[in-house]
Parts: sequence; C-alpha cells; structure tokens
Amino acid sequence: MTSNLFKQALRERRAQVGLWLGLANPYTAEICAGAGFDWLLFDGEHAPNDVPMLLAQLQAVAGSGVHPIARPPIGETWLIKQYLDIGFTTLLLPLVTNAAHAAELVRATRYLPQGTRGVGAALARASQWNRNRGHLHTADADICVLVQVETREALEDVEAIAVTDGVDGVFIGPADLSASLGYRGQPDHPDVAKAIERGIEAILAAGKAPGILTADATIARRYLDLGCVFVGVGNDVGLLVRAADSLAAEFGLVGQKIVTSSGPY
Repeated sequence: MTSNLFKQALRERRAQVGLWLGLANPYTAEICAGAGFDWLLFDGEHAPNDVPMLLAQLQAVAGSGVHPIARPPIGETWLIKQYLDIGFTTLLLPLVTNAAHAAELVRATRYLPQGTRGVGAALARASQWNRNRGHLHTADADICVLVQVETREALEDVEAIAVTDGVDGVFIGPADLSASLGYRGQPDHPDVAKAIERGIEAILAAGKAPGILTADATIARRYLDLGCVFVGVGNDVGLLVRAADSLAAEFGLVGQKIVTSSGPY
C-alpha cells in the first residue's frame, strides 16, 4: 500500500489531468493549486527553479489537495535526493535513454540498501524532521517514479523501460521527441503523432501508465481516449502569455517583439 494517491490513481488507471508550472513563484503556484487540477508539475529542467524555490512552492500548495510533481534538470542521484528530502514524492525524470538507465534512476529514489538514496531524515522535511517515525519504513513504497521517453532511441526501447521494476509511469515528451525524429518544432507532425501513439500502446501493453503534455485541448482529449493516464493540458507561462496578448489585442495594442542575436527580450 502507498499513501501517494497519485501513484494509486496511476495503478488504477484513473485519469489525472494537470498543469505545468514554470513561473517559479510560490504566489502563482498557490493560485494554480486552487484551480482544481489533479496535479501540478514544478519544472526544474526548463524553468528557473532551484531547490529553495521549489521548497517555497511546495509549501505554498500544501493543504490544497493538489498533488505536487517535480522535474529535475537531470536525473542525478544527488539532486533526486534533495528533491525527495524537501518533500516531493513523485518525480518526472527527463531524458531516460534505456531500461538500464531507468533502473538506475529508480535506485536513486530508494533508501539503502535497496537503492542509493542516502539517509538524512533528521534534516529532511519529508520525514517531518524525524517526527514521522515510520518514514524510513514507508518512504520507498510512497515514491512514484515517472520517466521521460523523448528520443528515437528511448522510444525504440520504451517497452523495456516501462516494465522496469519501480517505474510507475512513462511520459512521452513531444517537443524533444519531434526534434529527435527530425521534426524540430513540429510536435504535431503526423509522423511524430504516429510514433507517440505506438509508444502509448507499448506502455499500456507493459502494464504501466502513459503520460504526455499538450496545450491543445482536442489533442489532450485524444490522448486520454488512447489510454494516457496522466496528461498535462497547459502551463502557467502559456496561460499568462495568451491572456496578456488577448487583453492587449482588445485595445488594439501589439506586443513588442524584438529579436536580436542574443535572443528575444
């Protein structure tokens, strides 16, 4: 048994719909937590989030009922340990290459001797600073490991990745996968869509939960119909950009889009 209700939902194939967070701000995280999503993902890979900032956002959404998920910039044992110690119980680990890599990442989430996670419960929010006396005995079962398949090579090994012991779900990353397949910036290209559908079928055949992210509501519903269990349907940055642009457009204003060699600003 696990106290991780999100993990339990994946096992029972109950669809979980969530929102990506990249604004790296506790105030906006708290706002999003009240919207009714099943989960929020705090992005440390492509957003300016460090561990203290993630902790502040985790504290901001505590008690809201939404399930917090974190994505580190890379699946390194030392960083996974820090994410778990501050209280995340579900991690989305990027750029998994093959089944052996997936197994290594699972071990990083388990305490010794089953894994490679060091024991520092006395300093950890996860154990309520050792006030939760049962933490060390229940923590491994409560951790939910989601791995990202987002390259051609990983997709070819997706079934072996999915059946890896300790992997609870497999997330297909459309942006990186489309680039790996030769369609950079075209995640909705028909060839990419076909590859994603094959991946979803393989993950389901392996008995694990598939997941994906899209800001297109029609495509999101299609992925849910195909069997995806956890689906991200947008991100806080995109919501703000669209709302701001729409409001400005109502008053005949056009956004200032200056692009130089150093990038947009």
